[in-house]
Amino acid sequence: MTVGAPPEESYYAAHQKVYPREVRGVFTRLRITAAWVLLGLFYGLPWLRWEGRQAILFDLPARQFHLFGLTLWPQDFVFLAWLLVIAALSLFFFTAVAGRLWCGYACPQTVWTEVFLWMERVTEGDRSRRMKLDAAPWSIAKLGRKALKQILWIGFALWTGFTFVGFFTPITDLASRLFAFSASSWETFWVLFYGFATYGNAGFLREQVCKYMCPYARFQSAMFDRDTLIITYDAARGEPRGGRRKGVDPASNGLGSCTDCTLCVQVCPTGIDIRQGLQYECIACAACIDACDSVMDHMGYPRGLIRYDTQHRLEHRSTRILRPRVLVYGMLLAVLIGGFVVALALRKPVGLDVLHDRNTLYRNLPSGEIENVYLLKIMNKDSRPHEFRVSLEPEEAATDGEGSNRHRLDPEEPKFLVPAGEVFNAAVRVRRRAWNDAADTDHEDSGADAETGLGAADEIHFVITAADDPGLTARAESRFFAPRD
Repeated sequence: MTVGAPPEESYYAAHQKVYPREVRGVFTRLRITAAWVLLGLFYGLPWLRWEGRQAILFDLPARQFHLFGLTLWPQDFVFLAWLLVIAALSLFFFTAVAGRLWCGYACPQTVWTEVFLWMERVTEGDRSRRMKLDAAPWSIAKLGRKALKQILWIGFALWTGFTFVGFFTPITDLASRLFAFSASSWETFWVLFYGFATYGNAGFLREQVCKYMCPYARFQSAMFDRDTLIITYDAARGEPRGGRRKGVDPASNGLGSCTDCTLCVQVCPTGIDIRQGLQYECIACAACIDACDSVMDHMGYPRGLIRYDTQHRLEHRSTRILRPRVLVYGMLLAVLIGGFVVALALRKPVGLDVLHDRNTLYRNLPSGEIENVYLLKIMNKDSRPHEFRVSLEPEEAATDGEGSNRHRLDPEEPKFLVPAGEVFNAAVRVRRRAWNDAADTDHEDSGADAETGLGAADEIHFVITAADDPGLTARAESRFFAPRD
């Protein structure tokens, strides 16, 4: 650096730890209730049993997703894509109506951070005590409190990682293997990985995830308009701010309703000042509303200095909650949810795939018939076993005028018992008379290929039907190959 030159300006500000203050109020109770419900679902659902198995299990090796009595297969992943579209549109809808409700009440980062903050308050005390403890020199007491906090954090994080992996492998088996130190390397890795992610995100990064890492914070303003409900400070009523005694009319001192107590800043989990206007760092947790309302109650002023409101209403203009974008989002969401429910209700728990034998296209039999071999993959997606009967569609098994079937199964209508939730491989044979023995119309319709010596492949359609439930059927098509002569 040149002598006398001004110091270089740093583009990186040192991180200032945020010490959120505990607050009580309506929105805090709602947020804590939502956290309890979501955490209860996350930690409790893997332990639920349904018909002898885990109620919710994403069995990736078996390529099956069990959701209570419903089993989804890779062929059903359209439902997963459908759910993702519904989730995205729901985010757009609620953001257009009331801002970042997801961030403030349901986001995993918010929910788990609340738990980690609670454990920090239990071990280190309230906001002022935590600040004093961090500023104090190291001592036995400080080391003990910090160690106890870390033990709680690490234990809870590992339990979170274990529970997350329990959604993908039976959690009771996973628990027994972990306690016996016989878990696979991948299971151990993912438990530690997600435990570490929980510990780092909710314990240390906290508001930095919302401010710097979350992409939603960057584009959520594109879904706002001046009729969106946001958490805002009424500057016209609150300014000029300043301290005063209780019972004093602020107008007599030329002051607004804001006492400049900074409680709204102290309770904010991201450390922003809502009085500076709408900021992308705000996660709409409404802690500042509860803090400000408590001050207003203490001073005897009307509540609502900080509140949910629209920018139009702050400007004393008319506002509309039901507006074109909200109506469009709502109608699309209703249609998608309705269609999803109907499609799921009409979904048949059986599937059929047909593969032609790759080694031999056809075989000439001594009887003068042509034979093709097929592998039928029968998917029983139901929760109980079924015996399925295999047949050809009537038009494929029609007689050719000489009394013999055009295509026929050998043996006729074979049956296969398929266990619940499994894919059963069944080999079947289909036969038909040779081209030169068949009717001329059949030969002409076959479209024989003179270069390959093969008749054009006929389409045939397989049908499977459950013996105990005739309505449980599936069909699939394939090709029947035969020589030209």
